[in-house]
Amino acid sequence: MKKYSLILLVLIMGTSVFAQKFVTKSGHIRFYSETPMETIEANNKQVNSAYDHENGAFVFKVLMKSFEFEKALMQEHFNENYVESDDFPNSFFKGKIVNNEDIDLNKMGEVPVKVIGQLTLHGMTMDVEADGIMDIQENMISASSKIIIEPKEYDIKIPGAVVKNIAEEIEVFINVDLKKLSK
Repeated sequence: MKKYSLILLVLIMGTSVFAQKFVTKSGHIRFYSETPMETIEANNKQVNSAYDHENGAFVFKVLMKSFEFEKALMQEHFNENYVESDDFPNSFFKGKIVNNEDIDLNKMGEVPVKVIGQLTLHGMTMDVEADGIMDIQENMISASSKIIIEPKEYDIKIPGAVVKNIAEEIEVFINVDLKKLSK
């Protein structure tokens, strides 16, 4: 039931018409950690996201167990030892596009955007700010951004035996193709 709660929240926000709302259930988030000891990369292509052009609201919901790693053991450690997916199954972002007035849905092409909001990961909520690009297309918006996450800020504990294998700052790349909701 909670699975679609964030998307539903955006859908009922404001009094705008459906033509101003865009959603996806197949966004892509990739994270990347590089140290001299090891490179770690994971992909998640089951990202729910919604954007309300009327008020600039932007939300994401990510099922943590949907991240896929090159090595099964990395995926197991990620879910069991680091993000504790059984206790914290989802990550959420709730925010808004600061320069939403710059987005003209009638003008095709790329628009630089700034997003502010709160990211909840591993039960901790932190303020985040990111620059991104929205590519306006007919009935669709492709959005991309990159943020940096520090595991310690989200109370993610890295065991001493592998602390040199995981970067202190993790790059997180976000790409979503949001489709226009029809009436």
